[in-house]
Amino acid sequence: IGRIWLLLSLAGQAAALMEGLYCGREVCYDVLGVNRDATKADIARAYRQLALKYHPDRQRPGEKNEEAHEKFLLVATAYETLKDEETRKDYDYMLDHPEEHYRHYYHYYSRRLAPKVDVRLVILITVCAISLFQFYSWWSSYNDAIKYLSTVPKYRIQATEIARQQGMLNKAKGKGRRSKEEMRQEEEEIIRDIIKNKIDIKGGYQKPRVYDILLFQIVLFPYYLFTYVSWYLWWIYTFNIKREEYGDAEKLYLIRKNMKMSEAQFESLEDHRKQTFLERQLWVRENYEVFKREQEEEMKQKMASDPRWKRYRRWMKNEGPGRLTFIDD
Repeated sequence: IGRIWLLLSLAGQAAALMEGLYCGREVCYDVLGVNRDATKADIARAYRQLALKYHPDRQRPGEKNEEAHEKFLLVATAYETLKDEETRKDYDYMLDHPEEHYRHYYHYYSRRLAPKVDVRLVILITVCAISLFQFYSWWSSYNDAIKYLSTVPKYRIQATEIARQQGMLNKAKGKGRRSKEEMRQEEEEIIRDIIKNKIDIKGGYQKPRVYDILLFQIVLFPYYLFTYVSWYLWWIYTFNIKREEYGDAEKLYLIRKNMKMSEAQFESLEDHRKQTFLERQLWVRENYEVFKREQEEEMKQKMASDPRWKRYRRWMKNEGPGRLTFIDD
């Protein structure tokens, strides 16, 4: 019975051996000359002995160097397979379960093709790079907006008047001997600083905030999620269960939701427009639908009376896309 069991186990191992996996048709334990109970030290010792024996640099010119080289590569493969505990565990499982071909191929190539660098580190570096690019882009947009506002007469005159009242322009002129160009540049910087401090730019050109970049958004996501869930439960309890009246903040939120605008877009609107929305009670869906139709009708009338729009429609009708013409050469 013992012989029969030994023959069956050897037959199972032979069936488990597949080309392209581990040591191919050879058993890695047999390649190193150790049994399956061998320790790491036994495997390392056997590998060193065989590596010294079959190393290409130790072969004499008259011997079969190619055969020794192949044997050396096989010994190295066997050692790489058995020295790692996880890989050795997968290999032993393959020997014991030769019928699970697809599982063996998956585990083998998933380990070989796995990235050498920690994926978490790659994700972190990518997120940091995107965050830096975001912050730089927002600062550029913000500075462009400040430069543009400094050229608008309305804001430039106001900023210049504030600078004169505070004596900032007189200080700039009284700093030693400098060229007119240097004085002009310093005055320009003073005006831009006043515009930065006095004007609240909203929307896409607003002053960038660190916690708006992707990295901080990911880090603070649990906090945002907890805050939103808490707010949502409070909303249901306060206005759906207790039936309390909406405050101005809640009314504006419902108006923004009806208009399908982002928070940044809605905040960029003038205060008098928001007050108009409140007076029209646009948080009520029916009132908003009436307001929407009025706005659409008003836009149609403006476009109908706009000469530029008339020219565009005339061009679309006569010369625009979709018109088939035959040009006589």
